[in-house]
Amino acid sequence: MSFYRNLLMNLPEVTSPSQKLTLKKRMTWTLGMLVLFLFLASIPLFGVDGSQAEYFKTLELLLGAKIGFLLTLGIGPIVTASIVLQLLKGSGILKFDLTTEDGKFVYSGTHKLLTFAFIIIEAIVFVAFGAVQATVGTYGGIPFSYIVMLQLGLGGFIVLYMDEIVKKWGFGSGVSLFIAAGIGQALFLQFFSPFTQTGDFGWLFGGTEVAVGKIWAGLYYLSGGDPLNFFLLVLGPILITVGLFFLIVFFQSVNVEIPLSFGRVRGQSFRWPLNFFYSGVIPVILIAALGANLQLWARLLQNVVTENSSAFMQFLSNRVLGTFQETTPVSGLVYWISPVNLWDNFFNFFTLSVWPNMITYTIYLVIGSTVFAYFWMQTAGLDSRSQAKQIINSGLQIPGFRKDERIIEKILDRYIVPLTIMGGIGIGLLASSADLLGALTSGTGILLMIMIIYQFYQQLARESMEDFTLLRKLMRK
Repeated sequence: MSFYRNLLMNLPEVTSPSQKLTLKKRMTWTLGMLVLFLFLASIPLFGVDGSQAEYFKTLELLLGAKIGFLLTLGIGPIVTASIVLQLLKGSGILKFDLTTEDGKFVYSGTHKLLTFAFIIIEAIVFVAFGAVQATVGTYGGIPFSYIVMLQLGLGGFIVLYMDEIVKKWGFGSGVSLFIAAGIGQALFLQFFSPFTQTGDFGWLFGGTEVAVGKIWAGLYYLSGGDPLNFFLLVLGPILITVGLFFLIVFFQSVNVEIPLSFGRVRGQSFRWPLNFFYSGVIPVILIAALGANLQLWARLLQNVVTENSSAFMQFLSNRVLGTFQETTPVSGLVYWISPVNLWDNFFNFFTLSVWPNMITYTIYLVIGSTVFAYFWMQTAGLDSRSQAKQIINSGLQIPGFRKDERIIEKILDRYIVPLTIMGGIGIGLLASSADLLGALTSGTGILLMIMIIYQFYQQLARESMEDFTLLRKLMRK
């Protein structure tokens, strides 16, 4: 075990700041990493055939990726490592004592080591299975496939350390920041892009292809006397997206307040709010990334399985993981965990054809979000024992109860575990409903973006209370 600890201690890492940074500096670092992420996502891979798999672009929102560019892997390896580690810990295969600094160090180091492994594996798999098609031939005696793998790995490591920089020098999580940036960019295009899918303005000159942006598409349908398509393809998704925004903000404001007081100071007390979505946005990121990874592996396997493949490989591709017809899943697991857009199936809503898929997708998101919410509560130091220890160490207590860590832990158990489970169920229902009702870009994506921005706002407000000088300057402006 000492060898393993030495290995973790020698992993390259971003140095923490020597002193507490001001709000202005932390904002600068966060925005700097965001700009750098968007810049790197626009750098095309060298040695890639221009006809790489366009159908993977549906996964870009949930993986913070840009297929065919330097950040093709996006946050995929980081989130995949989190999923594997949480499942191993939750099942009891791996044990970490997260109440100690040593346990936290081993856990975070193991996560980084797993991320390294997944970066290398995914870089190889993306090229070998044709997700990114390397040009045939060599460059300077080196096959283009190796050059492309090297670039994919480099992009994965850059994202990993950018996430670490955001955690130590900026706000929150780089993973959340990069997801929100990608979804926000896609949402902007969904509203305002005047281009069609083929990149022209044909709809302005009597063409039949409609603009991507809903505003322009709405004008096209109204001017053409097509109110049904205006309602189904434009107004309906916009109303669902706006309604989802207000619904998420409402649930974000729902909380249970625990009274706390300073044991040695009479009359000084306050209330500690426990949010309804107690585990935050991470469970949704994990379950969405799990689904995206399953779709990715199903597509990659479909690319290599032929009629000459073994019966086992054909069964695994066709019946277990599933297959796609263009961009639509048609069989296997990926079919049952993929949503159907009710606006596209408006006239089939009262038939049995769409209900089995709707039910299985909802069950998948609800159970997955609940399980990951519980695992995250246990691994992120949000459990009752960790919170009780923090309360005691801060010199606080719950009025009317003895200042004992075990008593406070039992009291918190009444709230934290039910909130975690109910929040996981609630966020799973919200995400599945948003996807099924056809919110713009992706219902889960919109949910993630709104929750990430709201949590960023809450953290910024807390930081502003500590650094009121900058807040006063901003208020004056």
